[in-house]
Amino acid sequence: MSFKTTAAVEEMKVKVCNLHAELLRWGLVTWTSGNVSGRVPGTDLIVIKPSGVSYDDLKPELMVVTDLEGKILDGELAPSSDAESHNVVYQRMPEVGGVVHTHSPYATAWAARAEPIPCVITAMADEFGGEIPLGPFARIGSDAIGKGIVETLQGHRSPAVIMQNHGVFTIGKDPKAAVKAAVMAEDVARTVHISRQLGEPVPIPQADIDKLYDRYQNVYGQQPSPKEQ
Repeated sequence: MSFKTTAAVEEMKVKVCNLHAELLRWGLVTWTSGNVSGRVPGTDLIVIKPSGVSYDDLKPELMVVTDLEGKILDGELAPSSDAESHNVVYQRMPEVGGVVHTHSPYATAWAARAEPIPCVITAMADEFGGEIPLGPFARIGSDAIGKGIVETLQGHRSPAVIMQNHGVFTIGKDPKAAVKAAVMAEDVARTVHISRQLGEPVPIPQADIDKLYDRYQNVYGQQPSPKEQ
């Protein structure tokens, strides 16, 4: 049975394509590295960047559509080499609507040290609810990376994981949220690195982390006005 695209699929192609520009804008990728994917809401369809295509050449029509098993349903090009890792996350974490992978320099430097990023600034408590955890080393070319991402992030508040000797993976309710997590992961990785050049960073007590996280996730920003009685 041939694949028939829908308005939702075409909309996700545009979103995923455009979000790659944010990776460049925030200095998270070089050349053709890095990728964004998104799950089409209410489906098991995944839209992801094609492999090895320059960011300058990306267009919505070049995005690749696959099922959760990685079968190409729409697109003339091969999907990202990280597609299998993305698919494992979508399979095992149905609440996830977007996945991002980068080799952003500061966060990847922590990955090279095989060290999680400690929660020593309030921005980390707000966004990640604690440290950014370290995932296991896994070679590219199997589902081991995806499994490591899931095993590390399940039961953890952080939407980001640094995979040992590799780079950063982030998740979100949609692709934009996953991109935001990637931007914030690099930002705090840089700040904590700088602080360590000055001395040992002071950790935030867990009780304060919990309160900061709750405030940021549930109170921060514009709140809807109460309905008039």
